[in-house]
Amino acid sequence: MDLDDILGPRPGDPLAALLAQDLDRLSVAELEARIIALEAEVARCRRRIDGAAQHRASADALFKS
Repeated sequence: MDLDDILGPRPGDPLAALLAQDLDRLSVAELEARIIALEAEVARCRRRIDGAAQHRASADALFKS
């Protein structure tokens, strides 16, 4: 179990704030721009995950020798 499951989201958590935003007041163009920005952020997160996995694999290989 994660601490967030017990305590809930941290105050000022940007992800929680993003998910709570009211989309009803946004235009189609604004929603499309939001999707583009979020897709770019997903790609950035995936690159970070890949980099961390490669770093971990390198460290594991170094210490297994």
